[in-house]
Amino acid sequence: MSQQQNYNNHIRFYPPHHFVFYPVMLLLMGYCGYKAFEDDGLKEVWVVLGVAFFAVTWLGFMLRQHYALTLQNRIVINELRYRYFLLTGKRLEEIEPLLTEGQLFALRFAPDSEFEGLLNRAISEKLSADAIKRAIQQWQGDYRRV
Repeated sequence: MSQQQNYNNHIRFYPPHHFVFYPVMLLLMGYCGYKAFEDDGLKEVWVVLGVAFFAVTWLGFMLRQHYALTLQNRIVINELRYRYFLLTGKRLEEIEPLLTEGQLFALRFAPDSEFEGLLNRAISEKLSADAIKRAIQQWQGDYRRV
């Protein structure tokens, strides 16, 4: 990524998946729907094909999301535990139950100088993940996430 990452541009897309696979599958499902209304003789075939394309699209979405995000979540939590230990000498696991996963994941964008303060604010003020991200002064980009 050549652009400096910040709150406004931190969402990442995978072009072959988001801009090729999904549009092609949507076009195929749309074509099947069109043919189902136009071709009375093969209506059932077009409906079954449309449902099959939908199932493949849904399965692709769910598997991509599930595997990538589950692994990424584990890695981010371990990175945060390591950072917290380096910065404070304490284990994050002791206060982790006070934070949601969303809050923890938002903290990954905070630089070391803001990390502990934002973590304490997140606990005491019950900041949402979005509020934590917005409170970051010096955004630390996460350029390797899925």
